[in-house]
Amino acid sequence: MASEAERPPLGVFECQLCALTAPYSYVGQKPPDTQSVILLEESYIMKDPFTTDKGRFLVLGARCSVCSRLVCAGPECSLFYSKRFCLPCVRKNIGAFPQEIQRDTETRTAASKKPSSRP
Repeated sequence: MASEAERPPLGVFECQLCALTAPYSYVGQKPPDTQSVILLEESYIMKDPFTTDKGRFLVLGARCSVCSRLVCAGPECSLFYSKRFCLPCVRKNIGAFPQEIQRDTETRTAASKKPSSRP
């Protein structure tokens, strides 16, 4: 019997903000082939392609807890603060977040608006 990690992907994860795509092999809070890992959110998971260790995995992303948009875990698209929030929902509800999160969001916004220094 093949382990969860050896099975073909269940589908392709696609971030609805940045269009990142990657095949996922599991959706949930308890990744396969792990002993004591329980994630705090239902996540889209792929086996870590950089190792042969079956217990290693990458979290691709999850659904925004406000709008249900599927978003990657990248800092340009979402943040986790007890739940997953896409950055558009964070910006719309910024006053509901602690000062530290508000400052972090302002920093992310400013960094994303800087012009690239590449030729």
